[in-house]
Amino acid sequence: MSDRLGGDYSYLTDIDRNLAKLDGYAIAASEAALFSSAAQTSLERLHDLSASLSSSLMTFDATSTDALRGHLAERAEGDIASVISALNASVGGRSMFGGTATDRPPLESADTLMTELRTLVTGLTSAGDVETAVDAWFADPAGFETVMYVGSDDVLAPIQIGAGEEVSLALTAQDPVFRDTLRDMALAALAGDPGLGFDRPTQDDLFQSASNGMLANQDSLTGVRADLGFAEARIEEISTRNTAARTSLQYSRSALLEADPFETATKLEEAQFQLESLYTVTVRSANLSLLNFLS
Repeated sequence: MSDRLGGDYSYLTDIDRNLAKLDGYAIAASEAALFSSAAQTSLERLHDLSASLSSSLMTFDATSTDALRGHLAERAEGDIASVISALNASVGGRSMFGGTATDRPPLESADTLMTELRTLVTGLTSAGDVETAVDAWFADPAGFETVMYVGSDDVLAPIQIGAGEEVSLALTAQDPVFRDTLRDMALAALAGDPGLGFDRPTQDDLFQSASNGMLANQDSLTGVRADLGFAEARIEEISTRNTAARTSLQYSRSALLEADPFETATKLEEAQFQLESLYTVTVRSANLSLLNFLS
């Protein structure tokens, strides 16, 4: 190898260094792909829950029975628990929507949320007052951010997956699009809560407001999913490019290290000639020794 490289190992060293970098990028890209895919699954769950509940609330009208009103409220509360579960999901032991606090789920339970909101709206009698109180609580740093969100305010740093190539996966459970989803579902859950005793007109207004809010928020959820999908596509594209670069470097490395065919053939012929010569001398020596013994 020394003869072939002329004693200059700098090019080979550079190739090995770049191969090591590509190995690191491959690991980072694989983790980013797993993380983004799992996050996309959670967002799809949110989108489907919100769309389905909004659709059911749109069929609701003033003639709907108390039983149906109660059922819709219970369903909304169950959907809140499902949304929180999706946002509390983890992959590889790391929470996805808690910023840099990947060691714990970012949101408290649905029971914590609903207990807080029931206390907040108890005694209110108009839909407008209820909506104002709930909106203010979700927007107030002392409300949702303090009571429900236990993740970090610092988002995850961009992940380097190639030379000069980064991908950002910076969603957190306190982002407005997720707060709005929980707020609208909470309005529906509060509307039909028998313990709050809202009259039918107030229930109707709250159900309608919740439905309209979730319907309007669909575009925002779709946008977040589209952004994440773009990140997934970039990860795949850059990973493919890295693989091609690795193949090229490995080929170059092999070309540097492989033996020269002509040189190898020449050396094999020399070795074969030497072996044959040694064998001839050995045979002759053995024959002479035998003749001496017989005489």
